Amino acid sequence: MSLIVWIVLGLISGFIASKLVNRTGEGMLLDILLGIVGSVVGGWLFHAFGMPGVTGLNVYSVVVAVIGAAVFLIAYHALINRRV
Repeated sequence: MSLIVWIVLGLISGFIASKLVNRTGEGMLLDILLGIVGSVVGGWLFHAFGMPGVTGLNVYSVVVAVIGAAVFLIAYHALINRRV
């Protein structure tokens, strides 16, 4: 996938996952970064369970990326809250 598609998918999935996990966004840049990392994490998790990962800019890939971003965000918040 192209870089633009990864950024768009990361923005969408990061925004949705931020709203699901903590009801507020983390900021546009952090939402994009967490979404991109979440896309990779979601793709890896789905691939590990025998399902296709992120396949392009489609609904299935957004769902995979949102699940991955939510998992990553939960871990992120657990680490940040433990330090404070």
